Amino acid sequence: MSIKTYAVAIRDTIAQEMRHDDKVFIMGEDIEVLGGIFGCTRDLAKEFGTERVRNTPITEATFVGAGVGAATAGMRPIVELMYMDFTYVAMDQILNQAAKIRYMFGGKAKVPLVIRGQQGIGRGNAGQHSQSVESLFMHIPGIKVACPSTPAEAAGLLRTAIRDDNPVLFLEHKALYSTKGEVPDDPEFAIPFGKAAIKKEGKDVTIVANLLYVSKALEAADILEKEGISAEVIDPLTLVPLDIDTIVKSVQKTGRLITVHEAHREGGWGAEIAAQVMERAFRYLDSPPIRLGAKQCTLPFNLGLENAVVPQVDQIVQAAKQSLYR
Repeated sequence: MSIKTYAVAIRDTIAQEMRHDDKVFIMGEDIEVLGGIFGCTRDLAKEFGTERVRNTPITEATFVGAGVGAATAGMRPIVELMYMDFTYVAMDQILNQAAKIRYMFGGKAKVPLVIRGQQGIGRGNAGQHSQSVESLFMHIPGIKVACPSTPAEAAGLLRTAIRDDNPVLFLEHKALYSTKGEVPDDPEFAIPFGKAAIKKEGKDVTIVANLLYVSKALEAADILEKEGISAEVIDPLTLVPLDIDTIVKSVQKTGRLITVHEAHREGGWGAEIAAQVMERAFRYLDSPPIRLGAKQCTLPFNLGLENAVVPQVDQIVQAAKQSLYR
């Protein structure tokens, strides 16, 4: 085991996979010399050269499309977007091409493409650089969605993503890049898709959270524990495929469900989980599921206002109490 930051875990995994398979390459804006804005590709060009670490112009539709083409031609491209907000510029390439090609060719074509980058709040990056996009990509079949919340998960899920023959949207959180944790040194370490992680066991209420909100849910669980309330915290790790079985089993035990995420509450992935739990575990519920998410407004530039838009720890605590006592 080594102690690494979330950013270094990503950088090291990319390097290991590029050594493992010469078909793996990465492209994106400012990745060659600068190493990306959070250093996730720092010094890779020194080892692998500019043929495999390619700077691109500021034209996401073009280089995402190039990634789709390279993947179908037998390469294993990693496309880094400076902000995941910029997936919106390349929606046709992602949702109409990458997500559908394998199906439309009867499974004969493979699209081993990873689109990765950072999203979320914490730096006052405002409305076009702070969004959480994961819920949007759950809706279109053919693309997998991974959301690591720790350095080890960033490494293990990224290796799985790079080796997958299907397109993967790999979502990182800007506020997690400097966080540290133990990461296995094994260059084959991988975390399978579709298996949720129970971050804390409990018996009174189930809290499902992802990315930055896993740590906030755990903080809320610690507060609740001091008040005699036992919360189980689950991180889905991947939203597509989604391990709904682990969540349903937890709710059958606790009788209560709270979903919390930084994505907007309306139409968020928490709503999908709540719906599936209602379908599969309704008779076990002692109170209705509660969904927490960002308010339905554009994310502000001001950090104080930014925090007012997204859920806070005290709101998770209050939601848990509400589910218990109403």
